[in-house]
Amino acid sequence: MEKEIAIKARNISKTFHISEDSHNTVKHRLFNLFNPPRSREVPALKSLSLEIKKGECIGLLGRNGSGKSTLVKLLAGVYPTDSGYVNIKGSTMLMNLGVGMSHELTARENIYVSGSVLGLKIKEVDALFDKIVSFAELEEFIDTKIKFFSSGMVARLGFSIAVNAGADVMFLDEIFAVGDAKFQEKAVKVFESSWIEGRTVILVSHSMETIRQYCHRAAYMKKGELKYFGDTGTAIDMYLADNQ
Repeated sequence: MEKEIAIKARNISKTFHISEDSHNTVKHRLFNLFNPPRSREVPALKSLSLEIKKGECIGLLGRNGSGKSTLVKLLAGVYPTDSGYVNIKGSTMLMNLGVGMSHELTARENIYVSGSVLGLKIKEVDALFDKIVSFAELEEFIDTKIKFFSSGMVARLGFSIAVNAGADVMFLDEIFAVGDAKFQEKAVKVFESSWIEGRTVILVSHSMETIRQYCHRAAYMKKGELKYFGDTGTAIDMYLADNQ
C-alpha cells in the first residue's frame, strides 16, 4: 500500500524585492524627496514542485544562498508563495532559531501558544509542561522573555516543544548546528528513538553524516533551483562536488 502524501508543492516560487537606498545621509534624503530609492528583484526560489510522503525524513542540501531556508519557510507557511500552491496534511512546526515563537513572550507563554497551534488543549499542555522544560534544560529561565535567550536556548525550547507536543510535520533548519554538545547529543538521540517513526521531517543540515544516516531521500538545491530530489547518496555527492 502506497504511503499517504504529507506535503505536495506545485510550481512554487519566491522573489524578494530589495530596496537599494543610496540616500544614506540626511542631506541626500532632503534633496531626493521625489526620487525614491530603487529596488531590485532577488529570485530566491524558482518554480519548483515536489511530493513528500508521510513518515519520510528528507534531507535538504545546498550551499548558503541556494534557497533551502526559503523553501522551508514556503512549505511551512511562513512566507506566501508568489506562484503555485502547497498542501500539507497534519500539524506543522518550523524550527529555525525560534521562528514561530514570539520573542516578546516568556518561555512558559510560548510553550502554551505553540501547544495550542499544534492542536493541544490547555490540560494536555499542562501534562507535558514539565517534560518540555526539563528536556530544554530551561528550568531557571521559564518566566524570562525569550528575546533575552541565546540562539541555543531558543533552539532547545523549540525542539523540546516539537518533540514532546508531537507535530506531524517538522521542519528542522540547522537544528544540529546550535546549542552545546550535550543538547546536540539529545537531538541526535531523538532521531535514533522510535519517536521519529510516523512523523514527516524536512532536515536542513550541512552535516553529511546526519543526512546520510537519517534521511530516506534528499534534495540538492543550487541558485534557487531544485537540481535533484531522490537517492540520498546521489544528492550528497552533488553537494560535495559543488563545494570542491
